[in-house]
Amino acid sequence: MKAKIKAKDFDAQFDKGEDVSRYLDRVKARRPAQEQKRVNVDFPLWMIHALDREARPLGVTRQSVIKMWLGEKLTNASAKVDLRSARRSRLPAAPPR
Repeated sequence: MKAKIKAKDFDAQFDKGEDVSRYLDRVKARRPAQEQKRVNVDFPLWMIHALDREARPLGVTRQSVIKMWLGEKLTNASAKVDLRSARRSRLPAAPPR
């Protein structure tokens, strides 16, 4: 059984840089929004070969290249949306009609 501690005491120890691992149950640990879900995607053969050529010099799998590229694309797309939202929020309101 793991040692028990109040959340505020845990936070205080963590903030001080103390080891709080004795309070954590690693078997039940989760990473919110990082959980995996398997999906199947069909690619044309030429794309599979191209992915393998990209992965080989990096020393990673085809799947890793796909995850890396999709992650970059989604991060960039999200940043663009955030930028557009920020620009819109700074625009003066349209005059009433």
